Amino acid sequence: MGEPQLQFRQSDHAFAVGYHDLHPDPTLNYQMNRFSDGSDEMAREMAAAALRIHNYTDYTRTFLGLSDAAYSAHRVLHSALYLRSAEFFMGPHDARKAPARRTFIERMRDSFHVTESSYHLIPYRDGDLAGYRLSAQNPRATVLMFGGFDSYVEEMFAWQLHLVANGYDVISFDGPGQGFALEESGIPMTEEWHRPVAAVINHFAVRDVTLFGISLGGCLAIRGAARDPRVLRVVCDDILTDFTAVCLRQLRPAKRAALRALMAMHARSAVNTLIDTQMKRSLVTQWGVQQGIHVTGTGSSYDFLRSATRLETLSISDQVTQDVLLMAAEEDHYVPGNQFIAQLGLLSQARSVTGRLFTRAEQAQNHVQVGNVGLALDVFLRWMAGLDDRDERLTSGARK
Repeated sequence: MGEPQLQFRQSDHAFAVGYHDLHPDPTLNYQMNRFSDGSDEMAREMAAAALRIHNYTDYTRTFLGLSDAAYSAHRVLHSALYLRSAEFFMGPHDARKAPARRTFIERMRDSFHVTESSYHLIPYRDGDLAGYRLSAQNPRATVLMFGGFDSYVEEMFAWQLHLVANGYDVISFDGPGQGFALEESGIPMTEEWHRPVAAVINHFAVRDVTLFGISLGGCLAIRGAARDPRVLRVVCDDILTDFTAVCLRQLRPAKRAALRALMAMHARSAVNTLIDTQMKRSLVTQWGVQQGIHVTGTGSSYDFLRSATRLETLSISDQVTQDVLLMAAEEDHYVPGNQFIAQLGLLSQARSVTGRLFTRAEQAQNHVQVGNVGLALDVFLRWMAGLDDRDERLTSGARK
């Protein structure tokens, strides 16, 4: 399907390299690449299975079958990833969703040898957040890692363990609207991300932390850092200045303009009618709106979009005074490319701002560098080391 992909030699790196052309639908193709270990075995299986997938029902049924077959063959990691892929397009009221999610978590823990002792429930308002703390001996610093609109913290085990192997204390957590917090505690998404950040910092009694936000987490990291001085460094992977623009990207320009105008007029009924019509024509819109209502704890398309308008960085970026790393992909099919340039310009008070745009030549051209995550993590590690060298020079100079 499509143009043949460039071939990359596998190295000893923990992450495979290559964004595979598996399905003609960009969204399905992305999710297949996202929920994969990047191995040739999974790529071949998914490419063959893709021939049977024409809608989300096909997708879910096919990936449930792949998961069962992989588990029977004692390929536990592949089974977990296939199961998460199947669960991704299950609606919030699908009776299969909760059991699939819990089995995915169990198999991911088994695959990465993450023990119960690493798992923490973190008190937050009337419920709990959940996360994992994994740490190197004598760690260099503490990294707080979290996802975005549709992630589970267990998806980040490979990322987390890579950073631990490079000397860091890493706490990954599901915040409001994510994973355990949403599905078990019923806590919806909040734009006040400094509150879950503070809850995690207080629970683990850590200071001088680096926030590492993935996908929508790039927006949330900016919002969290702006209001918590215990955060020293901020990583946005990807950047996301305006979540509403992401939500409306699937619409044609004329419809986007009409919808923004209706939102400005608070025309609830007209917005709901327009979105409901679009949902009947577009599976990705249907899934996105249903998931958005679930994540934000709202009751209609209008209320979800109203909530989405608060997930932005324009109003708060000038309060960020930390060192910031912005990572983006040149062919991101979720986040408009102009948001990377916009975020670079908004951080007027930051101590330093570093931007990195990943390309097709690196197989990292799509959202959150799926296809070459290892490269993105190495960029992060080099950035951290550079800041450490800078701070050491400044400290040495002050002592003289």
